[in-house]
Amino acid sequence: MKQLLLIASFFILSSAEGRNKSFAGDSLNAHAILNKAIEAQGGKDFLGSIKTLYTNTVTRMDGIEVNWVVKEMLPNKGSFQVVNNNRILYQSWFDGKNGFEIVNGKKRKQNTGENNDKIVKKNIISEMDYVDSSLWTIKLVGQENVLKQMCYKIYACSVNGIVKYLFYSKQSFLLLKEEKILSPDLVYTFFFMSFAKQGQLTFCNEIKLLKNGKYQEVRILDMAINKNVDDTDFR
Repeated sequence: MKQLLLIASFFILSSAEGRNKSFAGDSLNAHAILNKAIEAQGGKDFLGSIKTLYTNTVTRMDGIEVNWVVKEMLPNKGSFQVVNNNRILYQSWFDGKNGFEIVNGKKRKQNTGENNDKIVKKNIISEMDYVDSSLWTIKLVGQENVLKQMCYKIYACSVNGIVKYLFYSKQSFLLLKEEKILSPDLVYTFFFMSFAKQGQLTFCNEIKLLKNGKYQEVRILDMAINKNVDDTDFR
């Protein structure tokens, strides 16, 4: 379940060198690229106005089709349910300070490390956090072809030690790939296959997760901005 929570939290995501040094042959640095990514998703003012986000996705687990229902609320509250035929198979939530889950019908408090992602969140949209130097150190480290598009490769490290590599299209400035480094032998790789719009928000609606050499496909069915989420979802 820890791995499942890590995957789901994804939906629910600057150093002076990153600000001032550009990658060889390119005029942009990490901070400028992230700001363009923010504009591509809807702009700083709009993204900052997102106080809650509801997402319903469909995927397959253990051979059956399930829904992942994720609810988020500023600054860092989140809940996650695995649902099959209107039956909740698993649920967890983070109230802003502590995480909990239902295991064998009983409420259990999670270890602090299981919610490292949420502890460093101040915004629903991850790029808004990445440009906050009090939360993340970012650095442009190269370029790579992803999904037939040339991308900027950005190293990102949070103040509590989360390490990611982010790949933003040089054409659209949308995130096409993310590598999350859990250990030298455990890396989660997300590919962002297609994009859609919900009002002013541009978001990925089809994701492929590569884990242990196997792909898992996740597709967003429904999304709601600033509705369908209440503080009682995190108690």
